[in-house]
Order: sequence, then C-alpha cells, then structure tokens
Amino acid sequence: MSITQARKQEVIAKFAKGTGDTGSPEVQIAILSERISNLTEHFKSHAKDNHSRRGLLKMVSQRRSLLDYLKKKDEARYRAVVEQLGLRR
Repeated sequence: MSITQARKQEVIAKFAKGTGDTGSPEVQIAILSERISNLTEHFKSHAKDNHSRRGLLKMVSQRRSLLDYLKKKDEARYRAVVEQLGLRR
C-alpha cells in the first residue's frame, strides 16, 4: 500500500526545485498522488477495507488543500503540477 523509499526518492527528484527540496508543495502533492494511486489499486481487490478508505479520503483532502494553496500563490506552478500529474482540474 505504501510507496517504497526508492520510488519516493524518484518522485522527489522529479518534482524538487533544488537539491534537498522535500517540502515544496509540488513535491508534497506528487508524493500524495503516488500514495493515493497505490491505495486506489488496493481498493480494487479489497473493497470493504473502510479503515484504509478513511486514510485515502484524508490524503485526497490534504492534496486538495495543497493544490488550492499553490493555485493561490502561483498559478503557473499549479498548472504545471496538475499537467505533470494528470489530475482532473
């Protein structure tokens, strides 16, 4: 269900603005998107796992908040992240 450390480092390297950047909104959104997609796959075979579903909804809400923040601060960065991740917005 969770992402591996190697995959997380790949995502960070792809979306980081500089070396050591792990906290920018782009990186956080990308990591959350990866975790959300993993959980979505998990629910295809475990439909009744409601405890994990709560965590999924929490992650989706957190990603939405980060996206709203990024859109408010810098629309160009927001559009770039949405396009790179292929999010519906």
